[in-house]
Amino acid sequence: MNTKYSILVPAYNEQEVLKIFYDTATKQFDTLKEDYEIIFVNDGSKDNTYSILKELAEQDKRIKVINFSRNFGQQAAELAALQYATGEAIIIMDCDLQDPPEVALQMIEKWKEGYDVVHGKRKKRQSETAFKKLTAHVYYRFLRRITGMDIPTDTGEFKLYDRKVVEAILKLPEHNRYLRALATWVGFKQTSISFDRPNRSAGVTKWTLKKMIKLAEDGIIANSAYPLALALKCGIFLSFASLLTFIVFIILAIVGTSLSLVAWLFPTVGLLAGIILVMQGFSNLYIGRVYDEVKGRPNYIVSETINIE
Repeated sequence: MNTKYSILVPAYNEQEVLKIFYDTATKQFDTLKEDYEIIFVNDGSKDNTYSILKELAEQDKRIKVINFSRNFGQQAAELAALQYATGEAIIIMDCDLQDPPEVALQMIEKWKEGYDVVHGKRKKRQSETAFKKLTAHVYYRFLRRITGMDIPTDTGEFKLYDRKVVEAILKLPEHNRYLRALATWVGFKQTSISFDRPNRSAGVTKWTLKKMIKLAEDGIIANSAYPLALALKCGIFLSFASLLTFIVFIILAIVGTSLSLVAWLFPTVGLLAGIILVMQGFSNLYIGRVYDEVKGRPNYIVSETINIE
């Protein structure tokens, strides 16, 4: 029995690249000599994306199309595709060919070796600005630090998931899902493949600064209560600094150096503000605990069982 692969491709205003992607991808995946499907998600495109996808689906029954009523965003498109995928191995990739199909074939080889998640790790990004490269470098390392998860750096949505990993992610009850982090959170055996990310085959990127900020925000808020703890940390620091300033002022007064009442006002206000921030910080810790409970993630995920019905 042939293994079936699901290739999941979100598309938003991508009329220029769809046929190029289809020709390139099918040429590569046909070399597998195994059954596969390509699921496109039209994320509320305003151009001819949907018409082109319908045309491709009529010509090739391996092409499946999910059409959104409006633009819901990349994460929603990927989640919908995961829910409709039928493959034993599922690959998410962009349709602009910046995620090369030949690298997807290398991912499949890693999957056949026994890996459950294979990350596409970018060595070079030919078309991206220095600003985007810098912010991505800082963001992923910051995200790893505050979440405590070993999220691979310099990776995106280009990944292969084993069927059991997809099922584990889909069972998570939370509404806002950040797949890049969840792919690490669920565990299982993981590896990565490094590749040079080429330029887009056609068209222009749809990732505006606003969309990138929203994605980064989802990654932080959905996976860490770190921002809630900032008030406590700032309060402790401010209180300590104010107390230290009081000690210095007292020593100066003892040795005969007089200070104005205004000078004494600064550490006093600082100490009061620090106490308020500390109290708020403790409240935030409880909010953070409630936040974890509301997400409702399971306490563990079973990878496999032996001799258990």
